[in-house]
Amino acid sequence: MRRLEIADPEVMEIALKNEILRSEEARYDHRLHGVLLICRGWSSYEVGELFGHHPTTVQRWIQRFETHGFSGLEDHEKPGRSGRLTSKQLQIVNRDLRRSPREFGYSQNLWDGKLLSYHIEQTQKIVVGVRQCQRLFHQLGFRLRKPRPVIARANPEQQEAFKKTP
Repeated sequence: MRRLEIADPEVMEIALKNEILRSEEARYDHRLHGVLLICRGWSSYEVGELFGHHPTTVQRWIQRFETHGFSGLEDHEKPGRSGRLTSKQLQIVNRDLRRSPREFGYSQNLWDGKLLSYHIEQTQKIVVGVRQCQRLFHQLGFRLRKPRPVIARANPEQQEAFKKTP
């Protein structure tokens, strides 16, 4: 029987590793195969080298498997850092977002990340980044709305005729 070959194996190896990391099921299966190889007598160094992981990672898989069984190999929620805003402050921000920025003395008509960041800093005395404020919009159920640009010295009749829908 002839030896099997894959075209461009270096690129395919990277693609396969990315596919394993992308899917929770694939990561679980990946760890199962690692434990299976340990059961067959392989060392954590050999499994780690084969799978592209540090031997300590493989040892953690085995410890979790010994302690929790198969569920120890599954991905679990990672808590992450807690938010800067308390739930009460988040309710206040949510209430404020439902009002016009002009009601707070701002010159803008619509809320955006920069304005919300500034508003939170002024009202709650907490510094929250612009990107986090954009995430807050999504978390609170808002969607991005951009005002239509107005071109200076444009002919309104020509613009109206150009629009697809009146």
